[in-house]
Amino acid sequence: MTGARIFNELMGEHGVQHMFGYPGGAILPVFDAIFESPYFKFILTRHEQGAGHMAEGYARASGRPGVVLVTSGPGATNTVTPLQDALMDGTPIVVFTGQVATGAIGTDAFQEADVTGITRPCTKWNVLVKDVRDIPRRINEAFLIATSGRPGPVLVDLPKDVTASVLREPVDVEPNLPGYHVRELGTSSEIERVAELINRAERPVFYVGQGAILAGAHEVLRQCAKLANIPVTTTLHGLGAFDEHDDLSLHMLGMHGAAYANWSMRDADCIIAVGARFDDRVTGDPKRFAPSARAAEREGRGGIIHFDIAPEQINKVVGVTIGVEGDVRKNLELLLPMLESRPRADWLERLRGWRHDHPFRYKADDRKFHLKPQAVVEELCRQTNGEAILTTGVGQHQMWAAQFYKFRRPRQWITSGGLGTMGFGVPASVGAKLAQPDCPVINIDGDGSFCMTGIEMVTAAQYGIAAKTIILNNDFQGMVKQWQDNFYEGRYSHTEMHNPDFKALAEAMRVKGVRCESKTELPAKIAELLEHDGPVIGDFFVEKHEHVYPMLPAGQSVDEMILGDF
Repeated sequence: MTGARIFNELMGEHGVQHMFGYPGGAILPVFDAIFESPYFKFILTRHEQGAGHMAEGYARASGRPGVVLVTSGPGATNTVTPLQDALMDGTPIVVFTGQVATGAIGTDAFQEADVTGITRPCTKWNVLVKDVRDIPRRINEAFLIATSGRPGPVLVDLPKDVTASVLREPVDVEPNLPGYHVRELGTSSEIERVAELINRAERPVFYVGQGAILAGAHEVLRQCAKLANIPVTTTLHGLGAFDEHDDLSLHMLGMHGAAYANWSMRDADCIIAVGARFDDRVTGDPKRFAPSARAAEREGRGGIIHFDIAPEQINKVVGVTIGVEGDVRKNLELLLPMLESRPRADWLERLRGWRHDHPFRYKADDRKFHLKPQAVVEELCRQTNGEAILTTGVGQHQMWAAQFYKFRRPRQWITSGGLGTMGFGVPASVGAKLAQPDCPVINIDGDGSFCMTGIEMVTAAQYGIAAKTIILNNDFQGMVKQWQDNFYEGRYSHTEMHNPDFKALAEAMRVKGVRCESKTELPAKIAELLEHDGPVIGDFFVEKHEHVYPMLPAGQSVDEMILGDF
């Protein structure tokens, strides 16, 4: 059996159902072997970056690793952005790249690149396979590493002569990874100390990141919060880990998070971080972060607790009182029976007051034809009852989607957080729709982000994938413009966009196009987009000069948060 045929069989063994990519000379033996594969459907993308983001969307929506297959040289280097995006956001993707024949490596052969060298900093693990006998073991190692511990991207580089070679003898297929170990449980003394700190706290808060979603910890998190009356705030990536309709929900914190969520972190005497990494957009100035928890720590009655699967994340940005390494779901299950039921009425009443006085909001516009971007998201949430899966690009539209769509469950929200990759939304929505075909999937995008990868709607059209995109079109790179307004005296240096007719572009792609130019037609246009049984591009002309608030300026504390002029 050739190396290429072995590849195909192993995809079946690993339960791969969809694969994304683009062929080329160095990877042709594998493409020939997967022709009419009974194991998976191959999705031919329009660009390798699109393939990588589709794999990310697929992985985030399904919980299974996304798989990419591309050729050597530029085919491989075009996956660098998705690899780095997946590394920063903890997304399991397995990327297979073609490579020139082993005898030609190092000769500057056609479409040769040092793929493992280029991608070493942006993968969890990578390998160049030099012998057909190593293919089974290396592929098994790739899937193991991508999905264990903190998930992430891996890459396997496959020279053309290796995949064309014939394996004629039995080989060892078991992963051989000396030193690779994932700790699952904290110690009993750690969990007991955590329970003691929480039970003594008057003003605790759960600070929850995507790690809780990846671990499937949402249900035990809910039980802990309900039992001990502990409010829950989530990161941008943690949206959906806790039902935002629950009275204990504080929604999202961070640079554009809820004021009351940020204030809760300032005033809490005990912060319980669950699968979160203390990103700079959450902490602001780390030296001024969580002053009340620091004071309580000095008094021996509170502090900062950090549950995380990745030991390197603990004490990386913020020093913690106690860190618990391991699977966050299993560790919360150990914690749950040790928690005491406490009313914490004064703390919850303070939070309710803040939430009432400072909700996410925007200034209404009495003009008949002016359409606010926040209103588009609110109407989408109303018509989908908060049940859709949302993807986004990066910018103002991303923040409005996070603020004004109320998420009910995990894996509803798929965005680029750590790297902030514009163009993520369209391909991610295609991958997510393949993973969850029975759930509506809508990409909320900006005109700038859409223009980067919008061509992947042709991929959706080719395969009949009913991913839908709403473009909040303001003819600007909106978030950069907002910074120019706030910090650069309104000098719009190269941020104004001259856009195509997106409805006409949709029709040229053989995709349904919808245009909305006023708030009076908004409900009907959202309904038209949702009711179409196929891919759709909706062009929604929104207010050009709208800003996203609240806003916590980079490097500042929550006391410098800009609430907006309402």
